[in-house]
Amino acid sequence: MTTIDKPFDFAGRTALVTGGTRGIGRALTESLAQHGAQVYFCGTNADLGQQVEEEINAALPRASAGVLFRPANVADFQACNELVTEINKETDGIDFLINNAGITRDNLLLRLKESDWDEVMAVNLKGCFNCSKAVARGMLKKRFGRIIFLSSVIGLMGNAGQSNYAAAKAGIIGFARSLARELASRNITSNVIAPGYIETEMTAGLDEKTQASISAAIPLGRLGSVDDISSAVLFLLSPLADYITGQVLQVDGGMLIA
Repeated sequence: MTTIDKPFDFAGRTALVTGGTRGIGRALTESLAQHGAQVYFCGTNADLGQQVEEEINAALPRASAGVLFRPANVADFQACNELVTEINKETDGIDFLINNAGITRDNLLLRLKESDWDEVMAVNLKGCFNCSKAVARGMLKKRFGRIIFLSSVIGLMGNAGQSNYAAAKAGIIGFARSLARELASRNITSNVIAPGYIETEMTAGLDEKTQASISAAIPLGRLGSVDDISSAVLFLLSPLADYITGQVLQVDGGMLIA
């Protein structure tokens, strides 16, 4: 049996995390840096990005590669190309891409504006296309790459008032599985993580009754934490998951047991 020494040591690897300034994205940025990767993260709020960069770097050991913020809107095809080109010039190329950026514009179908649909599709789904296409050539040349998409259990089960969000998150799964088939021959894997309800700034706004109701519907009896998602990402990026591609890993406490 082959043993893997230090599977979560990512020293020498370069990662790009989209939507890395808040919630799950920030946790992923910090976690990857703690495990040795040089992490670039992007977002649209430059002031917040710089603040997060400083806060994470201040908490890291001096020997770590650290994190670097780059302002970018993943819905902008050219901006994504420019971002990846810049990173490739500064490094040996991107090894890990975590497509995390996402927004919500919730409403029932009859009240849903066209702009609400278009904005969610542009960021949540087209953003994955933009960033994945931008990194693909470099990964193909290196014959190595790990691409992870953050979908949602909503993309698997649907939800009233979130038809745009559910459609985008379901689309991510089809896109990721198609990439898995296209890129596997060059040792590039493409996998999806589908979080359930996770404790972030978004869920913190829910009242206690609503949170209790949600927790009651989860077999493990609690909302997930950003650390639960980080652990899943670390696994899929590690050598332990070298033979896993095209899969959807539900990190939902058993909420959507099929």
